[in-house]
Amino acid sequence: MAAGPQFQLSNYVLSEVREYKKSKSRKLPVIWLETSDSGDNNIAFMNTTYPYLGQVFTDLIDLLYSNTFMAAQGQDALNILEQAAVKLRGKFTLVVEGAIPLKDNGLYTIIAHTEDYKLTALEAVTWLGPLAEYVIALGTCASFGGISAARPNITGSVGVRKVLNREVINVSGCPINPDWFVGTLAHLLMYGQPELDNLGRPTLFYGFTVHRHCQRRSYFDQGQFAEKLGDIECMFSQGCVGPRTGADCPYRQWINHVNWPVKANTPCIGCTNEDFPDGSSPFFTPLPEK
Repeated sequence: MAAGPQFQLSNYVLSEVREYKKSKSRKLPVIWLETSDSGDNNIAFMNTTYPYLGQVFTDLIDLLYSNTFMAAQGQDALNILEQAAVKLRGKFTLVVEGAIPLKDNGLYTIIAHTEDYKLTALEAVTWLGPLAEYVIALGTCASFGGISAARPNITGSVGVRKVLNREVINVSGCPINPDWFVGTLAHLLMYGQPELDNLGRPTLFYGFTVHRHCQRRSYFDQGQFAEKLGDIECMFSQGCVGPRTGADCPYRQWINHVNWPVKANTPCIGCTNEDFPDGSSPFFTPLPEK
């Protein structure tokens, strides 16, 4: 069956990846650490559509370690992690999902626990970060601290860029749109590092504000604002943070590319922003009053 119009770009990208593999004969090696987060980004990743999850694993990445997706457990898993880091030094992409607690030497996020020691997220990221070819901070917690670092931030959590003295590609969102992550992985494999904005995010996905392409932009321009949630007019009056939020949600959309918050009558809460969630709170207060 031929791909429909809405899948033509994805079909092209998959075709290009397969052609690339024929000439280069490799996938992108990935080590994925989950640290202090809600687990929402790996769930969002599993919702990737065209390419679907199986296609990503088959055609795009070689997932060497992931506490979510791998079958190995305990010391066996750690052995795989250590071997991959040594064998592929300077060649793998490190994906970090979640913030990094700094207080009490990182005690508040233990990513592995053996009979001999407890491996903190802080130790793991500072160990693997310098060894990686690329580092991706997946989600707003990993990118900027996010909800894990929200007031009063009792664990002293920070984004990955605050603990590594190197460039980090921030793929922010709470959670991310799977296209942002999969597209970044494909770009790294085929073309190298994508162009980044001033917050270290790929301009491919974060280059324009939500407000710029919002389907309700015409209401804003005409000064027609919703009086309550559920009204069809612009939701700037209901707390929408779209005018200062970089993301392509209005036309990329979610859940098989059919919906996004404003379309579902909910204001954009600015989940890709550096100051989320504190800078967006209270969520339903107009932006000038936040």
